[in-house]
Amino acid sequence: MKSFKDLYPGICAFDNLYEAFRKARRGKRSRADVAEFEHGLELELIQLQDELLAESYRPGPYRHFTLYERKPRRISAAPFRDRVVHHALCNAIEPIWEARFIYNSYACRVGKGTHAALDRCTHFARGYRYVLQGDIVQFFPSVDHAILRGLLARRIACTATMRLIDHSIASGAGIHAADYRMQWFPGDSLLAAARPRGLPIGNQTSQFWANVYLHELDRFVKQDLRCRAYLRYGDDFLLFAADKPTLHRWRREVEAFLQMLRLVIHPGKTRVFPARCGISFLGLIVFPEHRRLQPDNGVRFQRRLWRLLDMYGRGEIDLDKVSASVGGWVAHASHGDTTGLRRCILGARLVPAAGTLAAQGKRTWTGEMDRQ
Repeated sequence: MKSFKDLYPGICAFDNLYEAFRKARRGKRSRADVAEFEHGLELELIQLQDELLAESYRPGPYRHFTLYERKPRRISAAPFRDRVVHHALCNAIEPIWEARFIYNSYACRVGKGTHAALDRCTHFARGYRYVLQGDIVQFFPSVDHAILRGLLARRIACTATMRLIDHSIASGAGIHAADYRMQWFPGDSLLAAARPRGLPIGNQTSQFWANVYLHELDRFVKQDLRCRAYLRYGDDFLLFAADKPTLHRWRREVEAFLQMLRLVIHPGKTRVFPARCGISFLGLIVFPEHRRLQPDNGVRFQRRLWRLLDMYGRGEIDLDKVSASVGGWVAHASHGDTTGLRRCILGARLVPAAGTLAAQGKRTWTGEMDRQ
């Protein structure tokens, strides 16, 4: 197995840190911490470089908040300078695994994403009668640090890079302690409860660590189970086959394999069913010949749109904020057969405001619907 040495000088290089800063800044230039870092950019990057070269760099404390979308999700935001380091690290080590990841892994990879995953799901649904849909219980809180480090150390033979990785992984220990429900595996003692585990949701490195961790599952499904039609997005995975018995057997084997990664599949969300019944995946329901938006998705957006328009009417936000939110939802919803739904939701709310928006010389989304 090929391993890679002397990665650390490339991580610490000023050009790499500057590129990492540009990636970390993307979409966040209006934030105070980003603006402050950018104001003294050269000095900040030099100081960060000095700390990395001296190996005195240590991650700062996280800022935590909760997002409510279908279920509460605790997000942990690292300080901006730490996010720069995350990108600098990933710039150096991501290509090592990117060359080894399977084609049908779609989360947080360049040229992949949700819409490519949905297209692949549709392709498989048209070619196979049945699907095994799997979901892992509390994936990010469950990631075992010792196992993750072992997977990374297989390829990285640079001790300084591994020390930086250790600091990054250890910074997430205990973040999910209050939420994690202990899972016991064969051979566990009481000490298993104290094993360091958990990745912060929201880190660039966490997304990459997740792909490295679950690449082991990808390899097992493709190489051992010989499943020709398989795809994964994050911790959601789909296996397709022509008959149910094969999928039920694969489910048992996947459950047994995941125990080696100290992971458990969700018994209520992991099931075998005909693809023609519709696969609830990434916010859409995928049928062999069409797609529908999940009902709660439209309801949530409609409520958010009402709030945005009310805030716009009171002068609390500008039109660009409304347009960005509407545009993002339309871009996602347009990947399903949702023209009527979009016209219904957007027309009902935006027509009364059309005169005001047109007076400002802005395009309305009702006009966009009419052109589709």
